[in-house]
Amino acid sequence: MGRVPNRPPAPRPAVDRRTALRAGAGAAAGLLLGAAAGCANDPVHDPDQLAGQEQRARVDAAAATAMAATEPARARALATVAAERTAHADALRAEIARVVGSYGDGTTPVHRTREALPAEPTADPITGATGTPAAPPTVQQLRDRLARSRRSAADLARTQTGYRAGLLASISAACAAHAEVLLA
Repeated sequence: MGRVPNRPPAPRPAVDRRTALRAGAGAAAGLLLGAAAGCANDPVHDPDQLAGQEQRARVDAAAATAMAATEPARARALATVAAERTAHADALRAEIARVVGSYGDGTTPVHRTREALPAEPTADPITGATGTPAAPPTVQQLRDRLARSRRSAADLARTQTGYRAGLLASISAACAAHAEVLLA
């Protein structure tokens, strides 16, 4: 029998299994830390331009509702104004939510925004006091409020395109009808 020559040892891999596992764990930890840091630095967006219109619509609806108690002869017209202005606010809120979007599972992403400026001064136009007005507005004050809402929606509609422009134009037209027809 012949002698078997000694085989040279098999070459060692450049990276052994233990080193590869350590590197993989370090990379995974780095990705997790990077993702966490990225979430902490999510941008803060400006408020959606429709947010002021939504706020204005909700204030108009509340004013019409409050006024209905003191104006029983106009209660039906005021209820219509309140219902339609609430519908306007809901449509604006839905459009704002649509732009933010949602994930495939139906959840919405975190969309941090700066504090929106009030659509109108918070002082009572009659007394000048801040906070909730003590008395409901008069018919003329509500008409003036609706006229300002009409003008504001029309001005913003000129800067928008597509559905948003149409929504704002429709709201502007409804406010004009409320002020000039229902409350005339």
